[in-house]
Amino acid sequence: MTDTTYEGTCKTTKTSKPPLPAYMTEVYDWAYVNPRWVRWLDRNIVVKTLLFGNDQRLIRAYLSRIQPGMRVWQLAHVYGDLVRRAAECVGPAGEFTLTDVTPIQIAHGHAKLRNMDWAHTHHADAGLYRVDKDYDLICSFFLLHEVPDDCKHRIIDNMLNQLPENGEALFIDYHRPALWQPIRYILSWVNHALEPFANALWKREISSFASHPERFTWRKQTIFGGVYQIVSVRHALSKPDPDADSGL
Repeated sequence: MTDTTYEGTCKTTKTSKPPLPAYMTEVYDWAYVNPRWVRWLDRNIVVKTLLFGNDQRLIRAYLSRIQPGMRVWQLAHVYGDLVRRAAECVGPAGEFTLTDVTPIQIAHGHAKLRNMDWAHTHHADAGLYRVDKDYDLICSFFLLHEVPDDCKHRIIDNMLNQLPENGEALFIDYHRPALWQPIRYILSWVNHALEPFANALWKREISSFASHPERFTWRKQTIFGGVYQIVSVRHALSKPDPDADSGL
């Protein structure tokens, strides 16, 4: 893989159909853009394999926070049945919104939600999307490790800037594995070969990408020998949820 500078590559104009960021075709065409690969990869077994069997544990960490009637914004489409399951947890009394910057990903998400009137999809940049209502839960599920650092800053700030006083922002993603964890060495190779933006989450806390982290309470849990992190963020004045880590 040739060396490439990705500074600023996530910038898009505020249009209803944002252009596809350069890094998506230069780095992730095989995973998220090429229709042939997308059709093959969009399966639960692929998600389970990529997450070393931790898929359901991580999914429960997200779904356990959703109560019927909530408003939930998920920042990117996820392969498998997660999108449908999250929308089902919300139910017809609530609202589920899915955004994605890649047209084929939002098309797959839309197909999974087509029978749910309370679920909506928007082709939008997660770092620029402006909500028109308060969301109880805003979730980034394995998105940050796939975007350049400037995009991480933009996405996190956009989430937190639109987080209502009693709302929760949730980040589920990779983390720096413990030295004893053998998966560490597999992922080190994967990051070098295929995931050039993932190492940032090995070196820095997610909170360090926020412009004003001090305004929020950050609660981090790591699992599977530090391979994954679950980070819950609330306004500093909000009372912590005693059941925030349920379902793990």
